[in-house]
Amino acid sequence: MLKLAIYGKGGIGKSTVTSNLAAAFARLGRKVIQIGCDPKADSTINLLGGAPVIPVMNFLREHDREPERIEEIAKTGFGGVLCIETGGPTPGLGCAGRGIITTFSLLADLKLFETYKPDVVLYDVLGDVVCGGFAAPIREGYASQVLIVTSGEKMALYAANNINSAVHNFEDRGYAAVRGIVLNRRSVDREEEKVRAFADANNLPIVADIPRSDDIIHYEDMGKTVVEGDPELDVSRRFLTLAQLLLDEEQEHSA
Repeated sequence: MLKLAIYGKGGIGKSTVTSNLAAAFARLGRKVIQIGCDPKADSTINLLGGAPVIPVMNFLREHDREPERIEEIAKTGFGGVLCIETGGPTPGLGCAGRGIITTFSLLADLKLFETYKPDVVLYDVLGDVVCGGFAAPIREGYASQVLIVTSGEKMALYAANNINSAVHNFEDRGYAAVRGIVLNRRSVDREEEKVRAFADANNLPIVADIPRSDDIIHYEDMGKTVVEGDPELDVSRRFLTLAQLLLDEEQEHSA
């Protein structure tokens, strides 16, 4: 099973990258789970035609009980991708990371992975904080690899450096390792040069280069990923290429 956690600065396009990657894996015939680990609970919406799934934390508040079946807190989206959102506490109250920890505990109790038997699990993780609940996706075997999404913007690269350092600090505990950088372009001056310098300095490959694309916005306005909307577009092919690369590596590792 391929288990990936996607991190990056807030607003850098993690959810766009994650959901398109999920759609790409699905187009390649794989069984996929995507878990959004953000109180905004918008990670999976473009896999669901714009109709969101109820976040786990909302379910707990509204029903005053734990879910008894996965179907109560999950929806099946494009390509059969099973979509789950952790959600978070009531705004202004409690710790957002607690929603991730609570959700993971519930999913274990419901035997999600044993029941669904996915080929790929994707975790879309809030912002650039890799501590407490936000580190949960890379602990205890949940994810084995980390992708860091960044542009050439100064603060995006600053966050990418913090994430990379934090993941390295966890390495001796057997946590996930950084697989590489996804360059999500923002039309910044000398963008590729800046991101490549960061990647080279940290001995990390740039595993995908996603262009700024109006096609992504066009299909998101329709509640779709661009991979669902038109898999023949150049930007869609880049997600499909990344998905195939990761699958090939997983197969080699498992052989």
